[in-house]
Amino acid sequence: MYEQLLSLKSEAQKMIDSCNDNNALQEIKVAILGKKGQLTQISKALGQLSAEERPKMGQAVNETKQVIENLIDEKMTCLNESMLANQLKEEQIDITLPGRRFTVGTQHILTQVTEQMEEIFLSLGYQVAEGPQVETDYYNFEALNLPPDHPARDMQDSFYFSDSILLRTQTSPVQARTMEKMTPNLPVKVVCPGVVYRRDDDATHSPMFHQMEGLYLDRKVTLADLKGTLLAFARQMFGEEREVRLRPSYFPFTEPSAEVDISCFVCGGKGCRLCKQTGWIEILGSGMVHPNVLRMSGYDPEEVSGFAFGMGIERIAMLKYGIKDMRLLFENDVRFLAQF
Repeated sequence: MYEQLLSLKSEAQKMIDSCNDNNALQEIKVAILGKKGQLTQISKALGQLSAEERPKMGQAVNETKQVIENLIDEKMTCLNESMLANQLKEEQIDITLPGRRFTVGTQHILTQVTEQMEEIFLSLGYQVAEGPQVETDYYNFEALNLPPDHPARDMQDSFYFSDSILLRTQTSPVQARTMEKMTPNLPVKVVCPGVVYRRDDDATHSPMFHQMEGLYLDRKVTLADLKGTLLAFARQMFGEEREVRLRPSYFPFTEPSAEVDISCFVCGGKGCRLCKQTGWIEILGSGMVHPNVLRMSGYDPEEVSGFAFGMGIERIAMLKYGIKDMRLLFENDVRFLAQF
């Protein structure tokens, strides 16, 4: 058995020394030290030896194994170093070349504009409120003074899951939920940004878009408070020279209601292509909260008054940055988005 071990050690040394490939070296290791390897077969014969010879031969087997493992490890290190040296020689690096720039991402333009708008209203004492996108008919319509047979519902024909469940057509349900939750506490002062859904799809409309609505309830709130709030928003969003005007309009959940225009920030009110020669640009709808809406949320319209407003975030972004087609905001073209 000693002779077998000496012969195996000598043979292993020659095989390892002549090996020039990691894969071949691994095959040599398996052939000698593996479960069916030569050294394993020799060690199985230990059971046939006498009790006196067995410990000495066992020690000899272990020493042989250790020697062969060391030879393999040394050869593996040598082969790896040689491989690395060849790679460095073939793939020379020019350290004078400039480094590669990594493109840094940024927030989507709609996220940027939403956060700008939120910051403005937070500075005015508002809080940000959110609600579910899948809404009940009650909160989306009835709690906002739009009973089932109201003709104004036709303008918001939307996506229904059932007769009473739909994708919300506006963020006004968040206002209704907030009023209901906070009754009878005052003041209620929130803005509600979020995604809404309507059956529209053209250059200036999308079946999915973003709105931000605001609500302020307290005692003795007037239309002057509404105008002052919107003027502060317009000047922070579009420039300190902006003015606002309110035009009579109709919304089921406000009375009186008004469309809000800002003086054109391109021509300064003189008239241009953007403002269609009028000097004014429509940006949102607003009004004093309808008494019926107050009653349905548990407030007494004789004691409490307030105003509400709503605007499309896409429209604000398009006006602020001169974007002509809303669909650009949703196509995820990096060339377009990288401009912002």
